[in-house]
Amino acid sequence: MSEKPQKSDASDYSKTLFLPQTEFPMRAGLPQREPELLKYWNDIDLYGKLRATAKGRPKFVLHDGPPYANGNIHIGHALNKILKDVVTKSQQMLGHDSNYVPGWDCHGLPIEWKIEEENYRKKGKTKPDFRDSAAMVAFRRECRAYADHWLNVQREEFKRLGIIGDWDHPYATMTYPAEAQIARELMKFAANGTLYRGSKPVMWSVVEKTALAEAEVEYEDYTSDTVWVKFPVTSPAHGALATASVVIWTTTPWTLPGNRAISFSPKIAYGLYKVTDAPADNWAKTGDMLILADALAEGVFKQARVTAYEKVRDIPGDTLDAVECAHPLKGYAGGYNFVVPLLPGDHVTDDTGTGFVHTAPGHGREDFDVWMANARELEGRGIATTIPYTVDENGALTDHAPGFTGKRVINDKGEKGDANEAVIKALTDAGMLLARGRLKHQYPHSWRSKKPVIFRNTPQWFIAMDKDIADDGKAKSGDTLRARALHAISVTQWVPAAGQNRINGMIANRPDWVISRQRAWGVPIAVFVRETGDGSAEILQDETVNTRIADAFEKEGADAWYADGARERFLGSRANEDWKKVDDICDVWFDSGSTHAFVLEDPVHFPGLAGIRRKVDGGQDTVMYLEGSDQHRGWFHSSLLESCGTRGRAPYDVVLTHGFTLDENGRKMSKSLGNTVEPQKVIKDSGADILRLWVCATDYADDQRIGAEILKNTIETYRKLRNSIRWMLGTLHHYKRSDAVAFADMPELERLMLHQLGQHAETVSRAYAAFDYKTVIASLAAFMNTELSAFYFDIRKDTLYCDPPSSVARKAALTAIDLICDAILKWLAPVLSFTCDEAWRMVRPDAEPSVHLTLFPEAMDQYRDDVLAAKWETIRNIRRVVTGALELERAAKTIGSSLEASPIIYVADRALLGTLFDTDLAEVCITSNYEVREDEAPANAFRLDSVPGVAVVVEKAVGKKCARSWKILESVGEDKEYPDVSPRDAQALREWKALGVGV
Repeated sequence: MSEKPQKSDASDYSKTLFLPQTEFPMRAGLPQREPELLKYWNDIDLYGKLRATAKGRPKFVLHDGPPYANGNIHIGHALNKILKDVVTKSQQMLGHDSNYVPGWDCHGLPIEWKIEEENYRKKGKTKPDFRDSAAMVAFRRECRAYADHWLNVQREEFKRLGIIGDWDHPYATMTYPAEAQIARELMKFAANGTLYRGSKPVMWSVVEKTALAEAEVEYEDYTSDTVWVKFPVTSPAHGALATASVVIWTTTPWTLPGNRAISFSPKIAYGLYKVTDAPADNWAKTGDMLILADALAEGVFKQARVTAYEKVRDIPGDTLDAVECAHPLKGYAGGYNFVVPLLPGDHVTDDTGTGFVHTAPGHGREDFDVWMANARELEGRGIATTIPYTVDENGALTDHAPGFTGKRVINDKGEKGDANEAVIKALTDAGMLLARGRLKHQYPHSWRSKKPVIFRNTPQWFIAMDKDIADDGKAKSGDTLRARALHAISVTQWVPAAGQNRINGMIANRPDWVISRQRAWGVPIAVFVRETGDGSAEILQDETVNTRIADAFEKEGADAWYADGARERFLGSRANEDWKKVDDICDVWFDSGSTHAFVLEDPVHFPGLAGIRRKVDGGQDTVMYLEGSDQHRGWFHSSLLESCGTRGRAPYDVVLTHGFTLDENGRKMSKSLGNTVEPQKVIKDSGADILRLWVCATDYADDQRIGAEILKNTIETYRKLRNSIRWMLGTLHHYKRSDAVAFADMPELERLMLHQLGQHAETVSRAYAAFDYKTVIASLAAFMNTELSAFYFDIRKDTLYCDPPSSVARKAALTAIDLICDAILKWLAPVLSFTCDEAWRMVRPDAEPSVHLTLFPEAMDQYRDDVLAAKWETIRNIRRVVTGALELERAAKTIGSSLEASPIIYVADRALLGTLFDTDLAEVCITSNYEVREDEAPANAFRLDSVPGVAVVVEKAVGKKCARSWKILESVGEDKEYPDVSPRDAQALREWKALGVGV
């Protein structure tokens, strides 16, 4: 090189700038990159490393609520599993041993229903006869194979979402050890005296031939036949009532053969009414004497086409318990010749109907409760209290309904049968029909078959809610399952808090738990019984027999219960006694409600969860359940009852619930509407991290919405976050951690940004601890987009790109960016699991092999400086005025780049001048120069009302344009070696040259 410097084009200097360099691409390519990262996680055994790293820490266990193994996952599954993964990863990074074991529900009617449809109905084959043990076992194997197939399909789909867990050792309710433990759990209820066989009305699916739990029912519109029916008064047999009739209204005429009473309310005002005029062909006749609630009389007479009526007298409600009636079908087909008493009931109102409720104890819970509450008194009056079985499993009326045997309430296809019309015709013929109509209302349907259900009295197995529990053979007064569950609810953390009131109300009001199903695919109610003659049954209490059963299930599965010779095998020497094997299966909710017993308490099959010592037991470990809000009546509910009945406490410490996923217009998703969003397609098009970001940016506690536009916004949010991360990675390419600058030696701007980092550390950590992920995303997005990209990075680009390598300001900025990048990658890792791990391995190649093995940043309070922050709030307000003035000049095309400007800043407040004493406003405002004046600003100066006392006049910068930094400075040319750049840039070029690169 000659003594006289050669003239260089500005483009030559671009090679001397410390511009960002990174292999982290601007276009994420998540659909292609994410599978590579999944393979990497598998290759390094990330799950195993997480367990080893966290060994000895307090445990935070998210016990997986088992999805059902019967189809591809949908968007609701994706939301649920992503939330669980964010919980698990964030709790791990908060300092816990946060283990996640995925699980599946494998028994139950949906799978059995599918096997019947695909393997039998579609092929025209006859369903197996389950009385044949070989046929039963073969059918169960078909169900097991079906569940196993879908379990494996769903496992891969869940893994693709970036969920980290023990995928090689999940739990499934159909594994042999699980079936054995479910049976043991049931035996515990038998031992403590709360399991019993009883006869109660249950919701019954005629289509599916089984009882249903409340959680298996949904309410849909249904049009019912309605009738107003007269029950002739038989007692007292004198006075005005002697010729009167009590009028009831019902939407289920088919239940009238099962009527045994009429319910009334002592609080309602009733009256005796006389029909004084009616059409000749009317069912209601002139002279009819009818007892009705006063508030409803007018509506009843209008429905009955009565043209005139009068009230004869009042009838106090509290006197009606002395009234008895005849059944309206008395004598029909030789039946119904019994007394129909009037019974008080809290459920009776005068809002609709007649003020009287037809009471068929075999067809409704409230009817049953009223009947049983008065059973002893009725028997004392000589009234039989036996509840008839008027409807069979096929929805056909039985011989307990004389004259209607074989009439169908609902047929096998779920359609309305002929029972209603048959009963209505009989009422008409008997002269007891007052009026009829039709009503569209919400009615229970099976959520599987989508067909209406009926209430029918059947022998079922129950777990008592209000019986004193006899632990170790000793019962304590008031120690009931309901009392235990209500207490457990009160000491559990509910997220959101409203969940506590919801489940509390359900437990407080629920009836005894029906746990039996009359199906094939499930864990049998593995007990032996002896009939007692009164409809109940004595349960065999024999530990040897119970152990024999559980051991067989452990080795062979629950199929052992149905194999040839099972009764003799299990009873052993007691086989010659009159014990009968129960062949009903457990409600699938009992299965899933028992999962805690074999997942959280089985160190052999789930060693990673061994040794959980919960806070309720004096330890420091936490168990969380997380599902949709419908599980207050489902899995949360059944798990609570199962654990309280067998262990005296809830199986969980924290319960988090989320809402349902709707389309962009707030509609329920439906394939028929074509508004579904398939997670598989979102992943294929955009990547799993986009779904993860959508999940965490929403308010999961409420119903969420998703669709093309919402995903478009999510992708834009992701793009901005990624660009900020990419810029930091590129800038840090030039950073050596050996050049780190101590916090105290940093310029104010770096200390300000680290102060903000400390603020966000508190916000983010608190939000993660509270499972508030939308705050995490909102906080970090605002920080990265507004504070970093639009403010700090913009200001510091000149220093970072142009300052010489020796510059302390440049080293300090790189140090700050390194700290910021480290924190952001860790904070976002639970959400953007793929993106942050890819970035982490680039910026920290010598650190942990995955960001997921790290903890959230600690000791961030050391950066907090509220005094500095207050000072810079003032500086940034002044910057806003300058920026506003520059924008006007750009719009007027007076200047192009802000580096062409040298603003004159007029400050009227001397205190503000002190604030600006050691601040380079040209650097802060990204101009080439500036001047601060205490003079009165000219009238044409730019002002902002929100920043009083500050005005700006923009003048053009004076000097030459630096060929390297593009600043316009009077100092350009002062350096003889590099006359076309500023002295700062000349020094940078010398240092660059000294590095051996050359210029």
